[in-house]
Amino acid sequence: MTPSHAPRPLAATHTHQRAAEYLAPGGAWNQPSLDALLTDAARRNPNSTLVVDGTTRLNAAELLERVDFVAAALEARGVGPGDAVAWQLANCADAIVAMRACWRLDAIAVPLHPSFTAVEVERVVSRIGPALTITAADLATAAGAGHDARAVRGERAHRDASDGGLLAVVLFTSGSSGAPKGVLHTQHTLVYKARTMAAVHGLGPHDVVLMPAPLAHVSGLLNGVTLPGAVPFRTVLMRKWIVDDALDLIEREGVTFMVGPPTFFVGMMRAPGFAPHRVATLRVVSSGGAGVSDAFMAEASERLGCVVKRTYGSTEAPTVATSSGATADDAARAIGACELAVDAQSELRIRGPELCAGYLDTADTERAFTNDGWYRSGDLASIDGDGRLTILGRVDDVIIRGGENISAAEVQDIIEGHPAIHQCTVVGYADDLMGERACAFVVATTHGASDRAADGGAFDVAACAQWCAAQGLARFKTPEMVIVL
Repeated sequence: MTPSHAPRPLAATHTHQRAAEYLAPGGAWNQPSLDALLTDAARRNPNSTLVVDGTTRLNAAELLERVDFVAAALEARGVGPGDAVAWQLANCADAIVAMRACWRLDAIAVPLHPSFTAVEVERVVSRIGPALTITAADLATAAGAGHDARAVRGERAHRDASDGGLLAVVLFTSGSSGAPKGVLHTQHTLVYKARTMAAVHGLGPHDVVLMPAPLAHVSGLLNGVTLPGAVPFRTVLMRKWIVDDALDLIEREGVTFMVGPPTFFVGMMRAPGFAPHRVATLRVVSSGGAGVSDAFMAEASERLGCVVKRTYGSTEAPTVATSSGATADDAARAIGACELAVDAQSELRIRGPELCAGYLDTADTERAFTNDGWYRSGDLASIDGDGRLTILGRVDDVIIRGGENISAAEVQDIIEGHPAIHQCTVVGYADDLMGERACAFVVATTHGASDRAADGGAFDVAACAQWCAAQGLARFKTPEMVIVL
């Protein structure tokens, strides 16, 4: 484990206006520490399988032992409360262990999206400031090295007195300003959200979740780490979404719960290998991250044979609304103590105990939060008299491809850096599978033919992809259609 610098604490940049109410007895934040919640839940049934990662299967006792060892190794490197620890891993058991080891020490987990290029990783890590960076090899060594874990076992694993207001994780998400934003969440927000979602979906120890979303994504973090850890129940990890593999895992592991954009479920239902008996164990499907139509809801409910719910949320305000799933046209409503409102411009505003503690950049925080604690979501919405939420569009131009946000501004800036391109506008276009894909409209410079790149070749999709890759742009953000004007 090699630190880029000595770790240093980060701080929240947004003040919750109702913190006193949430912290009062019986309030949303009057909860155990994140580590205490997850550790005590695992200890209730040490022989239950909690993590499946390919051929690796960890029961509760084995998972806790790995957390002990990795936490001890981090502590030996000087990591303590408020220090940041960063890594970039595919979905794997080690990623779950790394997060929980950080929380054992009251440190801040900084999981980086596996699709981030080396250039993007360097950019976002530099914004954290001094942090310890670790690799898969570091985690494998720590988990098997037999470090003296006594310092992080016992009373620390049982403590309830930890400051739940400490930052627990930094998640990076693309925003309308172009550069990925670092979203700060505390132990309070993660514990509250895990317990709330278990109640909302009626989840118990016999449930099994299939998790293809990256654990560095808010959906992966919540539904693949904190929620199943708090109940606890089994998490089955996928390193890459492959429909046939998903169907195999659902059938073999008895998966009962899934979360994801409609893309995942449309692909499953239309796969040649799909059959009702292969998904017979599914009980609850929660779909969001992109437009969820009535037609999709009706088809998924019938073909998957389970309750299908609309879900709305974001990295900043995870899963703040969901539907009952009773009917295909049932709309999402606010969950728990969350408050939803629409301003004069029809922008949705959110306030509640699951709301993030701000951004790394205080300027981003000041733009996104009002003085009285409301978060400006950037979504246009309507809320009827019964509290039913309908999302109408985006205030800013963000393309949502398969549940992942693409900032048009970020992509436009990169393409306009090409020597043959004078101007670029990136927009989303509708796609049945992914929801939206990115299209680049470009105007060439006056130095050559209007549809020719500087090297004499046409600036087409292939040339655009080559340029974007060279500039370190993630593949999912790269335009899949190019129109030269």
